[in-house]
Amino acid sequence: MIMKKEDLPNEIPVFPLGNFIVFPKTTVPLNIFEARYIEMINDSMKSNKLIGIIQPRSSSNSELPPTLHDIGCLSKITSFKETDDGRYMIEVKGLIRFEAIKEINSSKGYRKYEVNYKNFTHDLSEKKEDLKFSDLELIFKDLKTLFEKRGFLINWKELEKQSLDETINALAMASPFSLEEKQVLLETKNLSVRKDKIAEILSTYTYDVFDNTTLQ
Repeated sequence: MIMKKEDLPNEIPVFPLGNFIVFPKTTVPLNIFEARYIEMINDSMKSNKLIGIIQPRSSSNSELPPTLHDIGCLSKITSFKETDDGRYMIEVKGLIRFEAIKEINSSKGYRKYEVNYKNFTHDLSEKKEDLKFSDLELIFKDLKTLFEKRGFLINWKELEKQSLDETINALAMASPFSLEEKQVLLETKNLSVRKDKIAEILSTYTYDVFDNTTLQ
């Protein structure tokens, strides 16, 4: 079922995920074990099954809640399983990016934010962008080389069966790029700009400083 703009919540629970970035139209597994996020998932499962996943900025003071990036991804819980030791194994699907406006005071153990989606409503669209797989052949070639160099395994045949936006977002999410680079990709305006930004980032990886060979 496609999420409509008018159904988007203005206040959402947020899950600061420090080692992973979720993109729209991608599905990822998460292992939930902290008590506050167990509470968050319980509350979400009782309501709309929506949570905001956002990357924290690096913080030098671990005593304080980390400051968060401005842009995250509203995600829907699509699979839920509780383990024998009380952890939650869930899958979430990225729906639409959001801008975090301000934190809301809450008695909950987890954090909540007021958000807006005005710059990202096209994430919900099923309209195809003016891109073809042929536009991405060079990027795919360089990405395959980089993935192989870094020991990443990708099922390229399955990936190519997906829509173009799903493919680009999945590659951006699974790539061996830094979290900062992935955050830049998340914040790009649309798919075409994201494609160009991937190519730009890839150009910085085309020279391997470890063995002084170009990635061809």
